[in-house]
Amino acid sequence: PALDKYNNYQVKLMDKALDIINAELTGIFDNIIRAEAASVSNEYKEKLSMTEVHTIAAIGTGTLKSMGEVAKALHITVGTLTVAVSNLVKKGYVQRFKSEKDRRVVRVGLTKQGKEVYHIHEKFHTALTDALVKDLDNDDMEILVKILSNLDSFVAQFYD
Repeated sequence: PALDKYNNYQVKLMDKALDIINAELTGIFDNIIRAEAASVSNEYKEKLSMTEVHTIAAIGTGTLKSMGEVAKALHITVGTLTVAVSNLVKKGYVQRFKSEKDRRVVRVGLTKQGKEVYHIHEKFHTALTDALVKDLDNDDMEILVKILSNLDSFVAQFYD
């Protein structure tokens, strides 16, 4: 009887902890989305949607990427990406380049304006990561990596 009471108490504590974790995760996710949007709009006054910012981030500042590569990175179809890229070309953030060898192959790259947005967005992610790991020791970092890996594995099952 005393052990049953203790086990029931432990189950209730665990349920309460899981409720708190769920609420915190939901709040953190929503706050990150809002903060990310605010960080771009505060530093870069032109109105861009977060979808556009993430498209710019997926294109990146390195070598030109094929539309297929960018679509895969964003987990969207090439058709959906084509619409997004067309809008970003019109706004002056992205350029399209047709392959000389195969005119069907289109590569995309960022303009100077697109690179500015890319760097603002990256700055936010760097600051976010720095804030997350602030004051963590090596053991804490290992636990955090495990937690994030578990979370990523769970989320990935919905789109992989």
